Amino acid sequence: MHKILTLNQISVKGLERLPRDHYEIASEFTHPEAILLRSHKLQPEDIPESVLGIARAGAGVNNIPVAACTERGIPVFNTPGANANAVKELIIAALCLGSRGILQGVQYVDTLKDMTDKAEMNTLLEKEKKNYKGNELAGKTLGVVGLGAIGSMVADAALELGMTVKGYDPALSVESAWRLSSNVERVENLNSLFSKCDYITLHLPVLDATRGLINRELLASCKKDLRLLNFARAEIVDTAAVISALNDGDLGQYIADFPEPGLIGVPNTILTPHIGASTDEAEDNCAVMAADQIKDFIENGNIKNSVNFPTIAMERADCPRLAIANRNIPKMLGNILSLLADEDINVVDMINKSRDDIAYNLIDVAQVPCDEVLKKILDVEGVITVRVLN
Repeated sequence: MHKILTLNQISVKGLERLPRDHYEIASEFTHPEAILLRSHKLQPEDIPESVLGIARAGAGVNNIPVAACTERGIPVFNTPGANANAVKELIIAALCLGSRGILQGVQYVDTLKDMTDKAEMNTLLEKEKKNYKGNELAGKTLGVVGLGAIGSMVADAALELGMTVKGYDPALSVESAWRLSSNVERVENLNSLFSKCDYITLHLPVLDATRGLINRELLASCKKDLRLLNFARAEIVDTAAVISALNDGDLGQYIADFPEPGLIGVPNTILTPHIGASTDEAEDNCAVMAADQIKDFIENGNIKNSVNFPTIAMERADCPRLAIANRNIPKMLGNILSLLADEDINVVDMINKSRDDIAYNLIDVAQVPCDEVLKKILDVEGVITVRVLN
């Protein structure tokens, strides 16, 4: 029986992917094989020695100690794209809120609760509605920074709204490029993008290269009255720089999903309480993807959507399988295969992939190696974990 530890409430639709006749799921376990979580802040010392893999039902993994997991040979999975539609729809709403006086109009109407004369109210509204006049999105230019799963969907939706779309993504993958509409104009640098767009939306992960990327110098190059949307990560934007740019008139508006004390009450800001992926559908999609990935890893050793291990998959043959993680250094695979050969254990099929400092091997063998052979493999300098999938 495989034991799965859940550290947040995980959608039932996701948990149903783990059959109860093979999986035991609980919020407390002494020796879990895997961890499923959402936003729980996981510390290295909180990860039991028995854990083989960790899956987050969401895209970001800044609440998981990825480096410590890699050191221990634990792949960390996320669910890119599972919540993309939820975020895309919120971005469209944010564009509308930033271009029309919707919120201000609603707030004004709420002040009229003591009026009882309908005709008088209609007359007043006809007089006051000019204060909430806005602009249409059609014909305006949207800049999309980061053209992955969410960014490409936002770009497509903006095109459907009649907007001109410009994109910036120096790390654009081949897969993302195929997904992207040919009507999206690629821009080579951020300063150029910020100087040409009426709206900018951010869709980047938090990395050393992206932390504080939106700074005061960049905001000084903004097109007049630019609306900046941040529904990606708070750390991408230098909050002090945004406040300064708003106060100096270099930035027209800041719309974000990341409130913080310094931003509350600042004019020309619209802040939502971390609701980018807060839909029933997104939570279901993320949980299903996370559960499927953990299940395939536990049962077959396959890895998909890991942030620290290579993507690797091999169809199961009717034979035992070894799943081995090791440092990405020379002669590792040769040393492992030599130990199997010494014991006359025939290799039926195998695949080896690496990512940065880690390598991972799936080796189908004609027979299960004895404990002594498995220990010899684990004792090879550089080998981190050895599993038998029988």
